[in-house]
Amino acid sequence: MKISVTIITLNEEDRLADALQSVTWADEIVVVDAGSTDRTVAIARQYTDRVITHSWSGYAAQKNFADDQASCEWILSLDADERVSPELKRSIERLKREGPRYDGYRIARRAWYLGRWINHSGWYPDYQLRLYRRDRARWQGDYVHESVRVNGRVGTLAGDLWHFTRRNLAEHHDVLGRYTTLAAEGDFAQGKRVGWLSLLVKPPLAFLRSYILKQGFRDGIPGLVIASFAGYYVFLKQAKLWEKQRFPEGWKK
Repeated sequence: MKISVTIITLNEEDRLADALQSVTWADEIVVVDAGSTDRTVAIARQYTDRVITHSWSGYAAQKNFADDQASCEWILSLDADERVSPELKRSIERLKREGPRYDGYRIARRAWYLGRWINHSGWYPDYQLRLYRRDRARWQGDYVHESVRVNGRVGTLAGDLWHFTRRNLAEHHDVLGRYTTLAAEGDFAQGKRVGWLSLLVKPPLAFLRSYILKQGFRDGIPGLVIASFAGYYVFLKQAKLWEKQRFPEGWKK
C-alpha cells in the first residue's frame, strides 16, 4: 500500500512547512500551487520535487487535478492548514502493514481556534474522508464545501487530523464573506429561493444548534464566537441569495 499526499496551495508560506513536515513519511508528496506570490513554492520544493503550477480552477477541480498528478494507488488529501497527528500517523502505518479493508477512510478533524482545541460546537468530530483509492474517488462541489465521493466501502481511522483554522477573527470574517457569496451562487444555480421567514428564523436556529445542541457553551468564549459566526453565516448567505433573486443583474443606486 503506497500513499501519495496531495496538497493544493496559494500563498501559504507561513503554514505549509508544518503540514509537509507531518507527512514526510509518505511515499510521495504532490503540491499543486495556483500561482503563489510568496515563498510557498520554494518551501514546497524543500520537501518534494513534485511541485506543479496550475491556474486556480475551483476547490474540487483543483484537488482532482492534484490527484491526477499522483503516482501511488492511494491518496491522502491534505490542506496547508492541516497536520497529521502522531496518532493518525501510527494508524496509517498500521493500515499499510496490515493492508486496507476499505476503499476510503474518514478521519476526525480537530480544530485549533482562538488559542484552544475545540471539542464541541459542531466542530468535533468533524469527519473528513481524506484517504482513498485514487481510481475509486473524485472530488465534487462546484462552488464551496467540496467533498470527495468514493465508489466503494468507507471505514474510519483512529487519530485526529489537526486543523489550524482561522488565524484570527478578521480572517474568519473575511473567509465567511467569500464563502457565503459562493454558497449563495450555488444555491441560486440550483433553483433555491429565500423569503423573509428564512431570514428571520434560520440564523438564530443555527446559533442555538451550535451553542446549545452541539454544546458550544463547553468551549468557552471561542464556542460563543463560533455559534455567533454560525448564525451570521446563515443570515449572510440567505441575504445574498435574496439579493441575487431580487436583483439578478446586480443593483445600482
